[in-house]
Amino acid sequence: MANPNEVPNGAPAKPPPGFAGRGGAKECGSGRPPGRPERNGLCSDERVPFFRSIQAKYALTYLLVVAAILIVMNTYPVLMAENMVFTSKQNTLTRQALVIGSTLSVSETLTREGVEQTMALLEEAQGTRVLVTDASALILYDSSTLDNRLGDYALMGEVAAALRGKDASRSEYREGAIRTRAAVPILYHGTTLGAVYLYEYDAEQARVLLSILSNLRYISIVVCAVALVLVVLLSKTLTRNTVRLLSAIRHVREGEYSHRVESLGRDEMAQLADEFNQLTDRLQTTEEARRRFVSDASHELKTPLASIRLLTDSILQNDSVDMGTVREFVSDIGEEADRLTRISEHLLALTRLDAGEERSPEPVELGQVAKKVAHLLTPVARRAQVELKCTLEPACTLLATEDDIYQVAFNLMENAIKYNLPGGRVDVGVCRRGDKVALTVTDTGLGIPADDLPRIFDRFYRVDKARSRAAGGTGLGLSIARDTARLHGGDVTAGPNPAGRGTRFEAEFPALREGASG
Repeated sequence: MANPNEVPNGAPAKPPPGFAGRGGAKECGSGRPPGRPERNGLCSDERVPFFRSIQAKYALTYLLVVAAILIVMNTYPVLMAENMVFTSKQNTLTRQALVIGSTLSVSETLTREGVEQTMALLEEAQGTRVLVTDASALILYDSSTLDNRLGDYALMGEVAAALRGKDASRSEYREGAIRTRAAVPILYHGTTLGAVYLYEYDAEQARVLLSILSNLRYISIVVCAVALVLVVLLSKTLTRNTVRLLSAIRHVREGEYSHRVESLGRDEMAQLADEFNQLTDRLQTTEEARRRFVSDASHELKTPLASIRLLTDSILQNDSVDMGTVREFVSDIGEEADRLTRISEHLLALTRLDAGEERSPEPVELGQVAKKVAHLLTPVARRAQVELKCTLEPACTLLATEDDIYQVAFNLMENAIKYNLPGGRVDVGVCRRGDKVALTVTDTGLGIPADDLPRIFDRFYRVDKARSRAAGGTGLGLSIARDTARLHGGDVTAGPNPAGRGTRFEAEFPALREGASG
């Protein structure tokens, strides 16, 4: 061993850089671009800077996890190895000191000659320095041949502890070697005669520990390189669906409602892609319905306006027209104006339904509402030579607004009268079926073909357009009736008349429970 004769002086020494438990962690920069202004948000078309992207956040999270693992890997094993070496050396030196102390405790006093004779009989461990002191810490024996301190006082903490009757030991790494010290008292019948102090200088074990640390550093470098590659790949993989979804949202925002996202996997992002596709399906359907609605509304408004324009031009451009013809034309203009009014009112009603305006529901007796509507439409039925018959059961109450239920009943009953035949009949019934109340309107008209039944509630849809216009219909009544019923938890259905020719409409609503109110 190198330099076994060095006398410890207890002075602290600075360990070499990088030794386990002594070095500091290297700081890393945040990577944030300097001078970048902070903003509340980004334009939807603007590319997200990498350091603000989800990919960067994923990558930073993984890197922090890898860094934590590497820190633990570079500290815990070395500290454990260092602690094991220190503990082993301290125990070994303490055992050796106890053997020497027990050998020297055969007499009542310690003398230099007696100690030297005893030590000559013992085999000294190679590389270990042995000091023997009396009770006053005076050195009686020193195994060092280069720096012998025989006759001096051993002013070391371990010796002082041993002279107080305690075993003491410690180890430290300093200047490329492990330095271990141990001291035990020499006892004779409970009296402390002196102390045995051992000192060991071991550079070989220090090189082993440094080799372990060096190997861990090389392994850490390789792990960092592999982790960096994996972090890039994983972050790109995890954000690929997000980028694809963001691109799809931009396509849909530009009006490309047919754009879809391919859902890969079964995770939350795949579910989000499925939800997005369902949303775009609904948007596409809504957009097509909106365009069709605008087109149909424009067409419906255009027809009476064109008629009004033609009639007014006929009056203005013909100076010889007689007063009777003028009155006839003005009457026709009034009818077209009334038609425009009805279309406008129906469009306004649909707009209110689509807007979902808040309503204050209250208990409504369905039979009373049907009775009011029948009373109002009786003159219309007489002019059309149609018999209107009502069968109304009592106690058919629902929670809604009377105006809405009136609108549903009026549209269904008026529709049955308009599209009936002279000499026909309209049967109106109100009844209760368990927890439901129902309004049925059955006519004996021409009926509705089976192919048209699924579409009769579409806005502006008519089975017979010429006859509908002649009857003053707008193609919106049934749509308003169904949407209004659904607003209150009900529905309107249509089918053929079970008794024969004609059509049967049924509006069904949840019945008001006893004790419930608006």
